[in-house]
Parts: sequence; C-alpha cells; structure tokens
Amino acid sequence: MVHEVRAVVARGKGAPVTVETVQVPDPGPGEALVAVQACGVCRTDLHYRQCGINDEFPFLLGHEAAGVVEAVGDGVATVAPGDFVILNWRAVCGVCRACRRGKPWYCFNTHNAAQSMTLPDGTALSPALGIGAFAEKTLVHSGQCTKVNPAIPPEVAGLLGCGVMAGLGAAINTGGVTRGDSVAVIGCGGVGNAAIAGARLAGATTIIGIDVDPGKLQWAIDFGATHTVNARESDVVEAVRGYTGGFGADVVIDAVSQPETWQQGLLARDLAGTVVMVGVPTPDLMVPEMPLVQLYSRGGAIKPAWYGDCLPERDFPMLVELHLQGRLPLEKFVSETITLDDVEAAFDKMERGEVLRSVVLLRSS
Repeated sequence: MVHEVRAVVARGKGAPVTVETVQVPDPGPGEALVAVQACGVCRTDLHYRQCGINDEFPFLLGHEAAGVVEAVGDGVATVAPGDFVILNWRAVCGVCRACRRGKPWYCFNTHNAAQSMTLPDGTALSPALGIGAFAEKTLVHSGQCTKVNPAIPPEVAGLLGCGVMAGLGAAINTGGVTRGDSVAVIGCGGVGNAAIAGARLAGATTIIGIDVDPGKLQWAIDFGATHTVNARESDVVEAVRGYTGGFGADVVIDAVSQPETWQQGLLARDLAGTVVMVGVPTPDLMVPEMPLVQLYSRGGAIKPAWYGDCLPERDFPMLVELHLQGRLPLEKFVSETITLDDVEAAFDKMERGEVLRSVVLLRSS
C-alpha cells in the first residue's frame, strides 16, 4: 500500500519550498511508518534547501520530529504500532568498530529506511537526515524510532530529536560539564541555549552566554546563564576571564563554529579546559592561523560534538522524564506553532533571529 500525504519539498538550491503530494510506502523489513505529530524547523533543513549539505534534490525536508508508529515491517521488535516515538537521525549499527569499542555515538554506519518516498511521478526524494518529517507520514528505519513517555506534548518532544539534544549533549556528554564548573556558550540560538540549559542541569555555577543579539542574550538568561557578553561591545576572551577569576572557562561551547568564534573559544578556556564545537561549519571555512605553540601550551581538548554524542535510547527517555518533572523547560524553546504551509516563512524568521524554534503541528491522514 502507498500512502499519499502532504509534505514540504525543496526542489532546487535556494528556491522556496513547496507543499506537495508525496507517496510513502508501507514499511518493509526493519522499517517503520510514523504518523508525524510535530516537527521543528531546524537550521539544518535550511542548509539542505541552500545546497549546503549535498545537491541530491529534490529533498523531503524536516527531521526534528515526534509522532506515533502506524505500522512496522518484518523483524521489528523495538517498537510497535501505537508507540509514541521521537525520531533520531543516528540509528547506530551496533557492529562497526566504534560500536564494538563502546563508543556508538561515533558510528558512521547508521541505519535509514531502504525504500524511497517519492513524488507522484516516481521521482525519489532525499529525506533530510534520513527522516523527512515535514510530512503527515514518513518512513524510517525502526532504529530511528525511540519510544518515550506519551505524556509529553509532541511539539516539545520532537525538539529532542535534533537541536535541543545537540546542545544539551554538547554540555553534558561531550564537554563533561559537572557541578561547580564554569561554562561559556558562544551563540545563544536554539542549540546554544540548550547547551546553557544542559550546563545548568549538570550543576555548573558560572554560565556565560555570548552573542551579538541582545534578544538572544535575554533568552540565555531565561535558560540559566548567570552572565552575558555582547560580543559587539566587549572583548569576548577578556570578558570570560573576568567572570572566571582571570582563568577562563572550564568548558567553552561554540554553537557558531566560525573561525573567529573557534579562536575565541580556544583562548577563553582555562588551561586544560575543553572547547566543544557544536555549530556546523561550512566546508569553505578554515582554522585561523595561529602559532602552533599557542595551541600546545594551553593543553586541554578540542572536541566536536556529533548530535551531542547522544545515545537516543538512553538520553531521550531520560530527558523526557526530566521535562515532565519540571526540571528541563523544553517548552521555552517553542516560539510558535505553525502549519506545513508556513515553513518557508519560518526559515525567514530563523534567518532574522526572531525565533528559537518554529514547530510544525500536523494531523496525519
């Protein structure tokens, strides 16, 4: 059986997205059909539309989603029809070298659905991050479905599927933030503020939000920043040192990942501190020239955070429970709820820095 659904498609570089009819097949072996209930508008979807990831148009956009499993294929034992799930884009294989060494968050043999979703003329679509959830229904590998407590609203739950998990994980998993630490976060959009929330949850006592936008700095305070720095008005490195007794931060999280912010992060950390790169740089960006001895003499670590180094089956249920207990205010990330027809306008708002997250609410057919 083929399911015809409404979905958001990007047909060409920079062209406005369109809402079109998409054909979604029944699940085959190892696959799951999910009725999408909510999907956040993430910057990665905009990168796909702008050809910043690859040029495999047409794309079926959307990936930061939650919904209900409608059907599963042969051999699926981890989820069943009726389960409320968060979709993830890193369904680890369990058998590659990284997985077998106990570091499955580094797995690069991750699973996606084998079948394609298509346009009515048979043109295969490239689903964003292997998910494609700006759609009433989507087809994924069953390993991309993480069952969680259905008491959490879908518009909140879906955010854990990408941006919020990336930021929280950058602080807790990759950066190893712990009680008493000082943390500086460069870039206070959705991912950066999730890092701030994660640092607060982990017990950091000094949390410094850094941005050029006063509105985003206010968001940082709302999520737990104890200090803020406007990078247009102050020297970032000196300001961070000033708030940390002259030493620098134990952990600096770069949620922008431009050459300038990378260098700021390196110089703003304490000796033997950690710089975590969670922003995704474009391929043309280069590490700025600096004396190699300066890197050597500072010790510590520079660590990229892939998806917050998360394990969805471990982290998603835990974070859902923390939210339900009132300890993780995920609802603060939702700036507005919209329909599929509003995604292009949501991209514009994102570019202008007006929203943390626009979230598409769907009613599956």
